[in-house]
Amino acid sequence: MREDAYFLRIALQEAKQALEEGEVPVGAVIVMEGQIVARDHNRIEQLKDPTAHAEILCITAATNALQAKYLPNATLYVTLEPCAMCASAASWAQLGTIVYAASDPEKGFLRYSPSLLHPRTLVRKGLFAEEALSLLHHFFHLRRK
Repeated sequence: MREDAYFLRIALQEAKQALEEGEVPVGAVIVMEGQIVARDHNRIEQLKDPTAHAEILCITAATNALQAKYLPNATLYVTLEPCAMCASAASWAQLGTIVYAASDPEKGFLRYSPSLLHPRTLVRKGLFAEEALSLLHHFFHLRRK
């Protein structure tokens, strides 16, 4: 649990960076054996790419860094429940564990299909949910002005 808190805090730093850049504030970190192998945040606006979610960018960076297409011993820490696209990418990468802060009842993968993940992927959730949701609420409040 202590490790989850440490790495989710780093993911929250990434989400704050996204907020500063005008992106939806979602941050992610991929960790293997206690070491960060990838970290990023949403870059959809910057890259003009609807697939540039924090999770996708991290999976790509981690597989490139490790020269491996599968990540069964890796943990993805992310501030918001992955969407169906990101959950599918995590499944293809065979991520070992996903830890997310806040649930996303609107677009989270659990709304559509809990079975999107690889059968061996473990999921933990809820730590720092209020902080992650606060960033999202702040972002969308600014957008509505």
